Amino acid sequence: MIYPQGTAAAVIAVALVEVGTVEKGENLTKYGKFTKADGLPWCGSFVNWCANEAGVKIPSMVSTALGAQKIKDLGRWTEVPKLGDLCFMDFPHDGVDRVSHIGIVVKVGLKSVLCIEGNTSGSGDQRNGGMVMIKERFLGKEIVGFGRPKYVEYAGEFPVVELPKATTKEKKR
Repeated sequence: MIYPQGTAAAVIAVALVEVGTVEKGENLTKYGKFTKADGLPWCGSFVNWCANEAGVKIPSMVSTALGAQKIKDLGRWTEVPKLGDLCFMDFPHDGVDRVSHIGIVVKVGLKSVLCIEGNTSGSGDQRNGGMVMIKERFLGKEIVGFGRPKYVEYAGEFPVVELPKATTKEKKR
C-alpha cells in the first residue's frame, strides 16, 4: 500500500522496507551518506533518511542527544507514544549516561513499544550493532521519551508491524 507523503504511516512504511539492511564496513551505510556522517554510528542517520524519504522534515538526529534536545526545544517532546514517534533511548549499564539511540515507533503496547531501529543488533550492542531491526523497547527502562514530528494529518490505516519470531538460536540464549 502507498501512504500519503508527510504522514507517520509513510515513515513507518519506508522504515519497514529497510528491515534487514546491514552496514557495509564499519558504520558505512546509505543513511550515513545521506546525512554526511558515513562512518559514524548511524541510528540517527537512519531516522533522518526514513523521514526524508517519506517527505517529513525533522531536525538532525545524527547526534541522538542533540536531536532529543532540539525536539524538546521545539515543544515536540512527549512521554506518551504514538505511531511514528521518535523513540529516544538510554541503555542502563552501557557506560553512556545520556540519550544514545533512537528508533521509529511502529506499534504501541501497554508497557512497551515496537520500534524500527538502525544500527542495532539482536543480542549484541544495541547502540552500534550494524543492522536495521524491529525491536521491543520498554517504558520506564531504556526509553527516555518520544519526539513527535509534525506529520500531515492522516486517518487511514497504518502498516501492521509485528516483532519477528525468535530464531532457534536466539531462543536458546
